[in-house]
Amino acid sequence: MNAKNFAALGALTPLFYFVAAPASAAPSTISQKAFGTLKNGQKITLFTLTNSQGARAEIMNYGAIIRSLSVRDRAGKFGDVVLGFDTLDQYVKGDAYFGTVAGRYANRIAKGRFTLDGKTYKLATNNGPNHLHGGKVGFDRRVWRAMPFKTKSGPALELRLFSPAGEEGYPGNVHTRVIYTLDNTNQLRVDYRATTDAPTLFNPTQHSYFNLGGAGNGTILYHNLMLNANRYTPIDKTSIPLGNLPRVAGTPFDFRRSLPIGARINQNNQQLKNGAGYDHNFVLNGKNGVMKLAARVEEPVSGRVLTVSTTEPGLQLYTGNFLKDVKGKGGKIYPYRGGFALEAQKFPDSPNHPKFPTSVLRPGQSYRQTTIYAFSTR
Repeated sequence: MNAKNFAALGALTPLFYFVAAPASAAPSTISQKAFGTLKNGQKITLFTLTNSQGARAEIMNYGAIIRSLSVRDRAGKFGDVVLGFDTLDQYVKGDAYFGTVAGRYANRIAKGRFTLDGKTYKLATNNGPNHLHGGKVGFDRRVWRAMPFKTKSGPALELRLFSPAGEEGYPGNVHTRVIYTLDNTNQLRVDYRATTDAPTLFNPTQHSYFNLGGAGNGTILYHNLMLNANRYTPIDKTSIPLGNLPRVAGTPFDFRRSLPIGARINQNNQQLKNGAGYDHNFVLNGKNGVMKLAARVEEPVSGRVLTVSTTEPGLQLYTGNFLKDVKGKGGKIYPYRGGFALEAQKFPDSPNHPKFPTSVLRPGQSYRQTTIYAFSTR
């Protein structure tokens, strides 16, 4: 794929807010090293972005995966707060989507079917009867073209991918860019851009699992969570939305005030049973397309705080309900509910629910999304 294919997507650098680093701060750096070779001979590279404060993100060109993210705790000690693997082979064989960019369509589409402009399309089904995270070979299993660069706000990595018409059943040739910037205020900013030559669906997300106490350090049930959402999308037993948007008040889904994730996760509630815990989309307060607070998570022992902001209308809370003592980085074991994901997105199965925010991308339009993961301590 050459640069001409992406001409319509614009230049690299204007996507960022520039924040000057403190005068005493160390310079930010970008390094890279080999991370293995796929069976087809494609070489995978691991890029390390280090900001002026010493925070570090490791990102690979396979699946646009965030492999590690090291930030300080209350005492100033760095710790890796995302789940991941030591080897490429573990990522290839894994099915938990650790750190990936999921797409073309994150989350589920019922029975892998949708109708667009009067034509019905059949997608690959890879989650029981449904289509999940782009199908059997989604964005998470593709090799992206990587271009590291520096901005005034911090080190950055742009990843580009061409998805041909018919891939996993989707119409349209789609050109995608994902830009990670680790700024000098300890924000990891993720910008998504895409264009298509035919009407299609487009709804990517970042699927990192977080444990603010440190990856492999127990469960996340004691993390305190606040979600900026008055409503959510209930699901059936196959995790497809029912179509209604009830209020969270009086339910285990009310995180408008900070509560431990595990406070009500085991209640006798049909929705919790359907998701085997929390695996639900929350309807964020605020306008679609406008940056807004989505979530705030605090881990009381380390003092680490994660604040998520996004331009998307929805946020999927997933509490690692299907993790089963997975061997992760450094030989650490990731237990049941040992990580949580906060996935900014359009609503699940939106093409089959006309009242949900649209996920349709048309020729001449430019898909734009920004999600920011800001780290601090208290």
